[in-house]
Amino acid sequence: MHNSIRNKGMVFTIFISLTISVSAQNTDLKLWYNAPAENVWEAALPVGNGRLGAMVFGNPGQEQISLNEASIWSGGPNRNDNPEALNALPEIRKLIFEGQYQQASKMAAQHIQSKRINGMMYQPAGDFRLVFPGHENYAGYYRELDLESAVAKTTYKVGNITYTRTVFSSVPDQAIIIHLTADKPGSLTFEASLLSEHNSKVIVAKDNILYLSAQSSDKDGVKGAVKFETGVGIKQKGGTISSDNGNLKVSGASSATVYISIATNFVNYKDISADEKTKNAAYLHAVMQKSYRRLSKDHITAYQKYFNRVQINLGKTPSAGLPTDQRVAEFAKGNDPQLAALYYQFGRYLLISSSQPGGQPANLQGIWNNKMNPPWGSKYTININTEMNYWPAEESNLSEMHGPLIEMVKELSETGKETARVMYGAAGWVTHHNTDLWRISGPVDAINYGMWPMGGAWLSRHLFEKYLYNGDREYLKTVYPALKGAAQFYLDFLVEEPVKGWMVVSPSMSPENSPKSHQEISIAAGTTMDNQLVFDLFTNTISAAEALNTDVVLIDKLKKMRMRLPPMQVGQYGQLQEWIQDLDNPNDKHRHVSHLFGLYPAGQISPYHTPQLFEAAKNSMIQRGDVSTGWSMGWKVNLWARLQDGNHAYKLIINQLTPAGVNQGENSGGGTYPNLFDAHPPFQIDGNFGCTAGITEMLMQSHDEAIHLLPALPDAWKDGSISGLRARGGFEIERLVWKDGHLYEVVIKSTLGGKCRLRVPNQIKGRKLAVAAGNNPNPFFQSLEVKPAIISATAGLRPAEIKDTLLYEVDTKPGKTYKFKISQ
Repeated sequence: MHNSIRNKGMVFTIFISLTISVSAQNTDLKLWYNAPAENVWEAALPVGNGRLGAMVFGNPGQEQISLNEASIWSGGPNRNDNPEALNALPEIRKLIFEGQYQQASKMAAQHIQSKRINGMMYQPAGDFRLVFPGHENYAGYYRELDLESAVAKTTYKVGNITYTRTVFSSVPDQAIIIHLTADKPGSLTFEASLLSEHNSKVIVAKDNILYLSAQSSDKDGVKGAVKFETGVGIKQKGGTISSDNGNLKVSGASSATVYISIATNFVNYKDISADEKTKNAAYLHAVMQKSYRRLSKDHITAYQKYFNRVQINLGKTPSAGLPTDQRVAEFAKGNDPQLAALYYQFGRYLLISSSQPGGQPANLQGIWNNKMNPPWGSKYTININTEMNYWPAEESNLSEMHGPLIEMVKELSETGKETARVMYGAAGWVTHHNTDLWRISGPVDAINYGMWPMGGAWLSRHLFEKYLYNGDREYLKTVYPALKGAAQFYLDFLVEEPVKGWMVVSPSMSPENSPKSHQEISIAAGTTMDNQLVFDLFTNTISAAEALNTDVVLIDKLKKMRMRLPPMQVGQYGQLQEWIQDLDNPNDKHRHVSHLFGLYPAGQISPYHTPQLFEAAKNSMIQRGDVSTGWSMGWKVNLWARLQDGNHAYKLIINQLTPAGVNQGENSGGGTYPNLFDAHPPFQIDGNFGCTAGITEMLMQSHDEAIHLLPALPDAWKDGSISGLRARGGFEIERLVWKDGHLYEVVIKSTLGGKCRLRVPNQIKGRKLAVAAGNNPNPFFQSLEVKPAIISATAGLRPAEIKDTLLYEVDTKPGKTYKFKISQ
């Protein structure tokens, strides 16, 4: 299938039809509630435009809207390299190879761990407050977040007057818009104010414009250098507007539109020379020239350009009529397939809202944070969490949202050059397990977490994955230097281990775990994940160089070094080993399952090509168990989907869609907050994105040399459809329909032409894909029935879950449409 990236301009269709009508696509895409969030941030509703985020509480008498801007971080441009690492490296490696892990870890803590700087904090801009006198006694309350329009709405009655508020964050106008109405003229009276926990100043300028100016906090000895300004303008219909003691007052209006802008002095990770006041004035002046109707129309048009690409229908039951928090509370014991579809689309909504072209990538909380010192600094944790944020980007047809992460990797490839040189005496670039707005690339936090020089390898995977979907060589040229630089680092950094002569990463760890025999000391050499990551990086760099017809000498070096990497190994418990030695504990329930990177997101483990490793990975998953934190549940949905066990993947979705704080077992975490945010706990957005990617993987996979349709369909989703998914090789699943658990219809579009392989479940019982009647340029379509390795059924597996599929291949021509159906 990957050959398709060599031929452009082709459109083709594969059509399987049994002439049965399909129900209309479900359009119920609202989170809704019959009570306000009050003071619970995790019950408020998020809106965002990639740069500006807001959490809308929907409180009638005293509304609170928490504000964020993506570049408000503590500190300023800085580095956190530890130059002592270079001289200490040989001795640390020696100690590891001698099995003296405690001494090696202690020495690494002294000479590799950052001396002072462990990353800056993502910080809130502040709160916008609205006070409505007399609105404490209300009735008929309702609030919603409409995923189709990206608008939050609150409505209620006071007496016989209905009040309505709508809130959205506009991409085209770079502002947060609040529209307030009363259905009785002259009934809208309120007071507006701005607050911030930063050292700030509030003024009311001419024309009743409210401004708050502030500066971010100091951290780890780095002075807070991000200056920002928030501006609020109000236009009302009827009534009056005035100012008093730093607040704005609207009295006796029929409606009002509030315009909120925020700007900072941030230009890029090494430049904070912008004038935040000039920027903010420009934003606010421009947006206040437009009517609410125009602002709303432009916002929805810009948003739906992305959101409308994918539609999903998993069925609908009466449970869909309940408030969203009640649906989450009842999901595990009820029948509510539409909630899984809503949760899927909520993940896509969050990615559109927190990661826009030209902006910052989604951090640990996307762009929504109300704490000055948030958990883990709300940074970019790149030993899985940041990458997980972008797992749905390509396959759920949000490629543009991938852009900010791609740019961050390019920037880290610059800052990471100095880290590679100073700390390890290596060429290329490196970054560790965490970074921030300032693109620090040295170790972060204690050595048991920070000694992981693999962030560049994992992040670089995204550079090449994007190419596998778009086949764009011009794009590949722009990211190839970063991809090449990451590979060059490991050519220098790999060291020969003394037992087998394999080339390994040392020192490192298997994030954030440690073997029981090592007494919670994580430092190690040649961990399985490291070997998989380096293999993945070398393979992608070789493929990129070959596609660009460049770097022949480098290709040869990478191929030779790749041959010397340790292979994946099956251990004494039938598990995929997590470490180079057989040290796994079958009772280990750690949240990280790092050694299964080769199963997902990479495609190094396959039921068709590596059946023994496939079984070992399954055994590892069974031993590790289902109970976990929120983001780990999201990862496990994907892993069970790759294991082609849809019912087990669905079990993890049930665990995820359980109210946060409900005990699911020993040391359990995870679950979902009332606003559908993922609970680690606390809130981490990666669980949302991971689960969205996992649902896609249950319905379609494209990593294993074919487009695999319905590889992990659970019994709970008996009938359904999805449209708009993207597959590697430049293919789009325009329509995929199943009925009674069986493939029913598929329509596939190719943007690049070339070869397409389809893997379908062996459920058509003697029938096969055949050429449909009509004018086909290839009437002698070759149907290849392949008998892949059949994995032995284990306890609890139904026959349909055994890995028996049919593979079809067609060589397509640019500009042609191909139609196929199941023969009768």
